[in-house]
Amino acid sequence: MLAALGLHRRPKKKATKRDVLRAVRRMGALQIDTIHVVARSPYFVLWSRLGNYEPRWLDELLAEGQLFEYWSHEACFLPIEDYSLYRHRMLDASSQGWHYSRSWVESHRLDVERLLAFIRERGAVRSADFARTDGKAGGWWEWKVEKRALEMLFTSGELMIARRQNFQRVYDLRERVLPSWHDRRLPPVEQARRELALQAVRALGITTPRWIADYFRTAKRETLDTVSALAREGALLTAEVEGWEGPALFHPENHRLIKEAASGRLKAELTTLLSPFDPLVWDRARARAAFGFDYRLECYTPGPKRRYGYFALPILRRGVLVGRLDAKAHRKEGVFEVKSVHLEQGVSVCDELLSDVAVAIRECAAWHKTPEVLVRQSGQVGVAKRLMKIVG
Repeated sequence: MLAALGLHRRPKKKATKRDVLRAVRRMGALQIDTIHVVARSPYFVLWSRLGNYEPRWLDELLAEGQLFEYWSHEACFLPIEDYSLYRHRMLDASSQGWHYSRSWVESHRLDVERLLAFIRERGAVRSADFARTDGKAGGWWEWKVEKRALEMLFTSGELMIARRQNFQRVYDLRERVLPSWHDRRLPPVEQARRELALQAVRALGITTPRWIADYFRTAKRETLDTVSALAREGALLTAEVEGWEGPALFHPENHRLIKEAASGRLKAELTTLLSPFDPLVWDRARARAAFGFDYRLECYTPGPKRRYGYFALPILRRGVLVGRLDAKAHRKEGVFEVKSVHLEQGVSVCDELLSDVAVAIRECAAWHKTPEVLVRQSGQVGVAKRLMKIVG
């Protein structure tokens, strides 16, 4: 799983823009989130795999049409060659839950039509280009009419994200962003389901059937039926994993990795910090079952009830999720603050482990352009003190 997701070791050569595209294709989806106490999640996920690279490359790949945005696991950057696999979701936008409301669109039909006409005439827009006129303060469920209309049109596929400007979405007509597409090229829905299931299994390296639907957020029952059919046909292969119930599945393209893992020749060498939205841990049940790591993102939990911190980053060390640290990048001051450190119960706290984690922290801080590292003596105080000595 680590090797398939690009987390067993870093590339030997300095990362290039092409490596960013390869990483997104390898994962199949790169989740987007706006929290930026450290780097925003999509950039952080790439750093965990590639090390020091230029975040602007991800923005450029979107603007160049190598990637597109749509709802997958959540809002994600996706390889443009997979557009056809998501087109069915756009044509049945009501299936996308709260992302689309047919009743809202019908009741605001004139607003939606005016907005489309404006974009056709004036070109791409941001939500920020429209002033708020209803006197409300905004917020998650108090979007202005134009913002809601833009999101509805995005979900239904009439608009696409042409680029990002200061991380704000820039919306334009689909026919301008992707002029080569025509719905005559749309594959049958069952073919799209099969391809997404195959991609999910390939990205995960090895998986149980019940973890597959979550990867691209496909329907659970339909996905299980599709996966069963693919296994019967030999398009997916099976293996036994000690401690897992029932057969595990893997993609034929990962057969070499499976053999190397089973023989002990595949070694996990990388120590790094992970985004809470990294595909290795975004399925909390899978993280528990595969790695014994019980993870919960606490930024939505009231402060007094938090156990590990606002934005605790999982620590991956040589194939084991050994703990988590709560961090914040103070960009103006050039300081990377580690607010607290917590190692998992049973982890042997040795100098070698702490040295590995310290190197990962320093590398992360350098990439953030916050070279001064400050480790607070909170969480596991003894660990924090030892870690600060090594980092310093």
